[in-house]
Amino acid sequence: MKKLILFPLFFIALTLNAQSQNVNMLANLPDSIYSGKQGGLHVQGVAVDKANGYVYFSFTDKLIKMDLNGKLIGSVTGFLGHLGDLDFNKEDGKIYGSLEYKNDAIGKGIRKELGANNSNKSGFYIAIFDGSHIVRPNMNAEKENLLRTVYLQEVVKDYEAQVKVGDKTKSHRFACSGIDGVAFAPAIGGANPNKKYLYVAYGVYGDTDRDDNDHQVLLKYDIANWNKYAQALSQDKLHQSGPAKPIEKYFVKTGSTRYGIQNLEYDSYTGNLFAAVYRGGKKGFPNYDLFVIDGHKKPGKAQISSDNQKINVKTLSLLEAGPKDSKTGIRGWNFKWGATGLCTLGDGLFYISHNKKSKDGQQESTIYKYKWVGDTQNSFILVK
Repeated sequence: MKKLILFPLFFIALTLNAQSQNVNMLANLPDSIYSGKQGGLHVQGVAVDKANGYVYFSFTDKLIKMDLNGKLIGSVTGFLGHLGDLDFNKEDGKIYGSLEYKNDAIGKGIRKELGANNSNKSGFYIAIFDGSHIVRPNMNAEKENLLRTVYLQEVVKDYEAQVKVGDKTKSHRFACSGIDGVAFAPAIGGANPNKKYLYVAYGVYGDTDRDDNDHQVLLKYDIANWNKYAQALSQDKLHQSGPAKPIEKYFVKTGSTRYGIQNLEYDSYTGNLFAAVYRGGKKGFPNYDLFVIDGHKKPGKAQISSDNQKINVKTLSLLEAGPKDSKTGIRGWNFKWGATGLCTLGDGLFYISHNKKSKDGQQESTIYKYKWVGDTQNSFILVK
């Protein structure tokens, strides 16, 4: 009888100890962390390695690594493309980010800011950083052994496609402008919370004269075998090593946005995916800044418009919470921050980026600790 009693008590004690350690860790995280001035290109995403005490910021053409006191540890520079949203993968201890090379207004603007030549080449990648190798400022993205990239063929196909919208020919299927949001999360609506997949969100052009850009698009990848694809970055010769297609492709109706999901984040506390956007400008939609995808509802099926025809797709559901638009049924929140950095910490806490331009024209960010509320009045409240 002793063993039968002590055995469960032992595991209860272990669980309570782990919970206590997590509470202490969250309590010790600072209420805010300042990035410092980082040049002319704005912050795109934030990731935190709680176990080792580091925070990572992507500033479009660079990745910076800081400790939780705001001391710069190192940085990765030399990107000629667009480094976007970040997520930290606890399974392998690496930082994953979206990386774009394209010749649209964004790509041209980045290269102009950097004084680099424009290129007609397009390539969309997941950048995989080994944070343990980032040990000093201005480490070169191509020359140092700290970065591998995986090519996403599905994105390139949609980006380069020509489609009919009414009587006009438009570039980019689903108005795909590339990729931005990235997050590790379990299978949506699945029963196993431990197996994580990489979800990659399309950027979506916000044109108000087309009807095929009212959904967010999420690709789902199993990265278990990605070592066979990952290659060093060569910006003069973009490689095409990557999976032929995702294991799933999902659509979420939100109405139009400007450039799609900027930051995508899975929160294990609620079991949901948070999607921060630049609000769209289409009349007839609520044009929220923040959407929450219900991680507990199984994907559904629907028909959407593409290339002047109806196609069958798999869909995800928005969380039944918060303000609801009476005309469209779309739910979301008006929240100013999050599109330049959104990072879950646990127990309903998040770091959220407040980006701004300093008086001398440089971009900077301060991440602040917020608490998720999710009621009809508030999405997040600032922790003080």
